Amino acid sequence: MSDATIEVRNLRKRFGRTLAVDGLSFTAEPGMVTGFVGPNGAGKSTTMRALLGLDAADEGEALIGGRPYHALRTPLLEVGALLDAAALHPSRRGRDHLRWLAHSHGLPMSRVDEVLDQVGMDAAARRRAGGYSLGMRQRLGLAAALLGDPPVLLLDEPVNGLDPEGIQWIRTLLRDLASEGRAILVSSHLMSELEDTADHLVVIGRGRLIAETAVADLLAAASGDRVRLRTSARAEAMELLAREGATVAVTDRDTLTVTGMPTQRIVELLTGSNVPIAEVAAHRATLEEAYMELTRESVEFASARKSEAAE
Repeated sequence: MSDATIEVRNLRKRFGRTLAVDGLSFTAEPGMVTGFVGPNGAGKSTTMRALLGLDAADEGEALIGGRPYHALRTPLLEVGALLDAAALHPSRRGRDHLRWLAHSHGLPMSRVDEVLDQVGMDAAARRRAGGYSLGMRQRLGLAAALLGDPPVLLLDEPVNGLDPEGIQWIRTLLRDLASEGRAILVSSHLMSELEDTADHLVVIGRGRLIAETAVADLLAAASGDRVRLRTSARAEAMELLAREGATVAVTDRDTLTVTGMPTQRIVELLTGSNVPIAEVAAHRATLEEAYMELTRESVEFASARKSEAAE
């Protein structure tokens, strides 16, 4: 597989008085799913469009395999994209849409059937797109992105319109595609979509980089040393643990969050004083919680590129 690196270097793009992307830099490496996240209006779609040559950058570069999109000799074979599934012409049949794309790039018609089967659209491919649900349009758009078997995929909100089964399916598909050495950049404003999918995370806000980090590192840092404790003797547990130096907070009627004390020490203290324990477990932050920490500008998660992007 050819070079599958996605690079954005000091990208800046303005629309009138609005600065949509402000000195943004990041890299999405081969063999990984990179989540590209931030609130609506953060500049994600503009960045994706710049990577695909649809918006010209005012400054900086947006590169696929070290080259701008306009320099790619066979674009469909080098990068697949899903930006707007609703843009499909309503009178065109799904199969015909893919056949036209395949013909324009010299691909065999057998490839159309392969990708339709891959995305679970073979049964509906002869129907006109005007009768498709949004989820079906998403699947057809993904089939088009995969048609040239490209090493790079750029997907903007790919689970939009999918039912829970479809969301689970696309998560598995993306993991499988990344394991083949592809670079996959998935834009989303919902952290929960990427919790079990992304390896790496690029978080932006107002067109600037907030953080660039491995998902595992981000979750570990956000989880901290918090322990979830459930006990029917809440008051006794709180008094005992606080006396021994822990910070204890009530999170539910019978649930406490303990900070500053390892799980093993908590268990030793409570069992030694005959305080009943219903459950004790290290806290694992969700990606949504980690995102909230990031937006509070915690230096613990800040990328070294944050200051560069703000200049």
